[in-house]
Amino acid sequence: MPGSALKRLIATAFATAALAAGALAVAPGAQASSGGYVALGDSYSSGVGSGSYISSSGSCYRSTLAYPYLWQQAHAPSSFGFVACSGATTTDVLNNQISALSSGTTEVSITIGGNDAGFSPTMQTCVLQGTSACLSAVATAENYINTQLASRLDAVYSAIRSHAPNAHVVVLDYPHLYEVPGSCWFGISDTSRTAINGAADDLATVTAKEVAKYGYSFGDVRDAFSGHEICSGDSWLHSTTWPIYESYHPTSSGQSGGYLPVFSANA
Repeated sequence: MPGSALKRLIATAFATAALAAGALAVAPGAQASSGGYVALGDSYSSGVGSGSYISSSGSCYRSTLAYPYLWQQAHAPSSFGFVACSGATTTDVLNNQISALSSGTTEVSITIGGNDAGFSPTMQTCVLQGTSACLSAVATAENYINTQLASRLDAVYSAIRSHAPNAHVVVLDYPHLYEVPGSCWFGISDTSRTAINGAADDLATVTAKEVAKYGYSFGDVRDAFSGHEICSGDSWLHSTTWPIYESYHPTSSGQSGGYLPVFSANA
């Protein structure tokens, strides 16, 4: 396929995925929990990229191979509210997921903030428009992370405290996407890859600071994924792939080998 045609295909697919994400994040499924464990958040918690999706979750793409599902299988909590949803932002968590919590909820996990910062459109720009455009898009995302995201995270963490005052809460971050330099000969430049990793660091820093205010546990997965980024010899993350919504998400190995151990250590 000619390069221009391939780029058009990827752009169309990204656009379709972005439109879908707006609907996915408000998909029904948050049922009040009478106790036990509730998994909130976005696609990194629902398990996008790991396959084995639960049909009843629809386009939230909740997977039986996602770390929340694996953890509840191993620990048998009294109840399990799996409401994380692909495309979710902090607003979506507040509007569509918080209702799954109750005073009897004892354990909560969440990944959130990446979609607020424009993860999908930033990656689309980096894949399709070259290094200069990528660096500009990443800089815009970092500005948002460093100036606006904290208050949005604070609203989510405060709502969790209000709805589940007796819960132990674990907030997990996002891995570096790329090993730099790595074994990838094609795709975006190392300069772009480094910038994208830097945005993940900014996001982790802001998230950890807000988490500390509430005394919640911060689960940092960056070390767990070290050596398993895209362009490594053993990647636990998808690069651009099909279906497109799985791009730049953990594989089943990333969920079981990266996220699950970090959550388990903090739960």
